[in-house]
Amino acid sequence: MGRARSTFLNYSRHLAKLALHFNCLPTELDEDQITDYLHLLKVEHNTPSDSYFKHTVYGLRMLCKVEGVKPHDIGLPSIKGSNKLPVVLSKEEMWRLLAAPDLLKHKILIGLLYGCGLRCKEARSVRLQDLDFDRKMVLVVQGKGKKDRYVPLSEHLIRGLKQYIDAEQPDEWLFNGQPMENRKGGDFDSRYSQKGVQWAVKSAAKKAGIIKNVNVHTLRHTFATHLLEDGMDIMTLKELLGHERIETTLVYLHIAQSGRHKPFSPLDTLFAACAPNTK
Repeated sequence: MGRARSTFLNYSRHLAKLALHFNCLPTELDEDQITDYLHLLKVEHNTPSDSYFKHTVYGLRMLCKVEGVKPHDIGLPSIKGSNKLPVVLSKEEMWRLLAAPDLLKHKILIGLLYGCGLRCKEARSVRLQDLDFDRKMVLVVQGKGKKDRYVPLSEHLIRGLKQYIDAEQPDEWLFNGQPMENRKGGDFDSRYSQKGVQWAVKSAAKKAGIIKNVNVHTLRHTFATHLLEDGMDIMTLKELLGHERIETTLVYLHIAQSGRHKPFSPLDTLFAACAPNTK
C-alpha cells in the first residue's frame, strides 16, 4: 500500500485499543459505536494533540480498504471536514425506496430499518420471538452497549411482516440467508449477511432513482430526522436509537426541519409578495 512499516504498526496499535474498548473486532462495530469512540478521544481522553484522533481514523480507513468497505459506510469523518452531517432522505424519497424492491423480503427489511431505526446488525439479528404484534413492539436484543431495548412497530409494518412470515416461513431469524461459518468458532450463522442487507438497500436506491449516497445507516439517520420533524422530543429519540450519549443524538437537531417555524427560503416569500398573478 506504499506506507512505511512503522505507520502500519502505529495504525494497528490504535485499532487494538479500539478493539479492547469494545471487546470485539473493529469490523464488528457500527457507525454509532465508532462515532462515540471518536467523541471520547476528542472530548474525554484529553489527548495532547489531534494526532491520536487522526491515527485512529487513518487506521480505520486502512482496515476499510483491506475489508473492501467504503469509509462512509461506517461513518468515518473527513479529517479536513469532520463536521459533515449525515445524508437523510426526504419522505418522498423514502416512499419510493420502500416501493422499489421486487422481493417482499427486501421491502420488509427496508421497512424495518427505517420504521424502527435499526442498525444493520440489529435488523439481521431480529428473531421471530422478538416480534410482539399485540403490543406493537420489537425487542432489540443486545444492541450497542450490550443493552436490550424496545422499539415501536408500525401497524403498516406489522401487516407486511405477517404476510412475509406466512409466505417465507422463516426459522428463528426473521431474515435468513445462506449458512456461513461464524468467524468466532465452528458454529454456522444462518442470518441474512451484512453484505446482503447492504446490497438490498443499494439496489433499491438505484431502482428508485435516488441520487444521494444511500447506505444502510442512511435509513437510521432518516428515521431519527423524520421523528424529530414529526414532533418527537430528543430524549425519547435517544432511547429509541439506543444511544449511550445525548451528544450522538443531538446531531439530528442540525438536520431536522422542526421548531416553531420550519426553515424556508426568502425566495418563497418574495414570489408570494411580488410575482404577477398568472390566473
